[in-house]
Amino acid sequence: MAKIIYIVEDDDTLRTVLAEKLKSSGYEVGEATNGEEGLALMRKKRPDVVLLDIMMPIMGGMQTLEHMQKDESLKTIPVVVISNSGQPVEVEEAQRLGARDFLIKAAFDPEEVLEKVKKQLGEEQA
Repeated sequence: MAKIIYIVEDDDTLRTVLAEKLKSSGYEVGEATNGEEGLALMRKKRPDVVLLDIMMPIMGGMQTLEHMQKDESLKTIPVVVISNSGQPVEVEEAQRLGARDFLIKAAFDPEEVLEKVKKQLGEEQA
């Protein structure tokens, strides 16, 4: 059974690129454009990893992480934050709210995202 990865990102182009990379690597992918949609997806079918943007309309990533931490069924899902900002205060806040890893949009490629997903799933190459 394929592992499930949800991409919660409002940038259509980035979301599509990441989804294609993950699908071509054998993962089942769900997509949402804001935190509310992402939480609804997570409650419907629990993913193995979530890729989460910070700045989104309706509900941003930090609010989404807060909601996940309050929900026993969601709080243990590994989250990799994807953000335009690499400000230490933002990274620390995301980690405090349960994020396991952090990527800066301008500084990564889809292969790096795939590596981070594999790390969260324990599928790292030895």
